[in-house]
Formats: sequence, C-alpha cells, structure tokens
Amino acid sequence: MKELLIPFLVIGAIGGFFGLMLGIAAKFWKVEKDERVDRILGHLPGANCGGCGFSGCGAFAEAVVKGDASCDGCKVCDEAAHNSIHEIMGVSGGEYKPHASCVACHGTSAKQRQEFLGALDCLSVAKIGGDKLCPYACIGLGSCVQSCKFDAIKVVGGVAVVDDEKCTACGACARACPKRLIKIQPKGSVFVGCSSRDAGKRVRELCDRGCIGCRICEKTCESGAIRIVDNLAVIDQSKCTGCGKCIDKCPKKVLMRA
Repeated sequence: MKELLIPFLVIGAIGGFFGLMLGIAAKFWKVEKDERVDRILGHLPGANCGGCGFSGCGAFAEAVVKGDASCDGCKVCDEAAHNSIHEIMGVSGGEYKPHASCVACHGTSAKQRQEFLGALDCLSVAKIGGDKLCPYACIGLGSCVQSCKFDAIKVVGGVAVVDDEKCTACGACARACPKRLIKIQPKGSVFVGCSSRDAGKRVRELCDRGCIGCRICEKTCESGAIRIVDNLAVIDQSKCTGCGKCIDKCPKKVLMRA
C-alpha cells in the first residue's frame, strides 16, 4: 500500500509546488487593467464588425485607452456613445457626424455581358471580367450582403441597395466590394451614384442611370464643388454646401443625398 501511496504523494507535492509558484508569478507579473477599457466597452455596440480596423469592440476599447485609436474610430456608435467615449478619455468630442454607406451604381438596367452558373460571388466574377457590359457596374452577387452584420444591404434588380435605417456605416460592405463601389459618406452629403468613366455615348448604350459627363452639374454648382474628371462627376466635399441644386438639374438623376 505504501508503495502505491508514495508516488501519489510525490506527484501531489510537485503539483502543489508548481501551482504555488504559478500563483505567485501571476500575482507578481499581474498587469493592472485600466478601468476605462470596460467603461468604453459599455458604450460600444458589441457587434465586433471590424469597422474600426480592430478585431472587435474589446480590442478597439483597449486601443483607445492606449492611444492607438481615435475616440471617433467606431462608426457604429450613436451620438450619445460618441460623447461618452470622449468624456471617459477626457478629450473634446467635436461635432458628431453620422455617416451612411452609398452605392456608386444604380444601373438596374445595365446590359448583361454573359451569365455565370454555379455558386459564385462578386470577387470570383470580378476576376473573370464581370457579368455586365459596363465594366464599372455592380456585379450584384451579394458579397456585400454576406459581409453586413446588420442586415442593412440587399441586392435589388442586380444592384446593391442600402437600407438607411439599418445601416451603421461600419464599412464592412465597402471592404467586401471588389469594385469599390460602396462609399462611406456623411449623411445628407451629395454623392455620385455612378462610377463609369466611359464617354457619355457609351454610357447611354449600356445603362439608363449613368453619369454622361454633360457638365450641367458643374455649371450649376455655385461653390465650384463639382468637376467632371474622366467623364464622371466628382464632388469636393470640402466645398460642397449641400444646396442640392445639382441634384435637381442632373438629367440622369445620378446625383443624390447620402
């Protein structure tokens, strides 16, 4: 009996010794957690969408406290959370500016180049030239839909459409789009719902909702915020007053508000 008991006692003693050493080491090298991390985390949405550039809300909160991330980094936060995070960090919050995801393509009538069969996504089809004659058109296979954790984007008529009430502007859909057609814009700002840089004649042949580079918006804008670059209207948001005159004058209804 002693022959069996002694090994168990020895193993138990060794285990107890190492357990004690680990406990002492853990206490000695313990890293004190800044209580601001949990306070900030309490104001974050917990979606872990990655829109801030970090792996999740916890990582973002730690980065803010360490000074590695801006207090404005979470795009999903509402105004109350935005102000609270700045208050916790003791810095000025500035003006809260909500954003929205905008799709720079509204060509539901864009002509098809070819039809692909099988389980495909936007990225795979983009690599083989796309499915529409317009090389700038939304592929419409829903890679953006799969990326959205808020169910805020759908494909309608072969084009991605954002639900403004659900969209948090986290940017996941923008990162998922292989053609970079989804832009994150300040809400209420004017944006161009087309990405084609083809000449106007070619745009008319391929789609009934594309920018034709007619320069009417450029001539209408009193603040000089719109220019036609490579056949496409480009808006300088720093100059745009948001008056909306360009929206009213656009013959193809390509200009709209975010």
